[in-house]
Amino acid sequence: MNEMTETTLDAEDPRPEPPQPPEPGDCCHSGCAYCVDDMYQDALDKYRADLKDWQARHP
Repeated sequence: MNEMTETTLDAEDPRPEPPQPPEPGDCCHSGCAYCVDDMYQDALDKYRADLKDWQARHP
């Protein structure tokens, strides 16, 4: 049986990377139905959930 090393596991299951926040001028402040700030918040929520799951797999 071939044992996987920690390095191999990390390569196959890398730690999630946080999303890049929008630049100050990315929001046009015109009341878009789905603003870049909303998209960033959604990405941040997903990142936090993914990170929590990853941390459970890598205690």
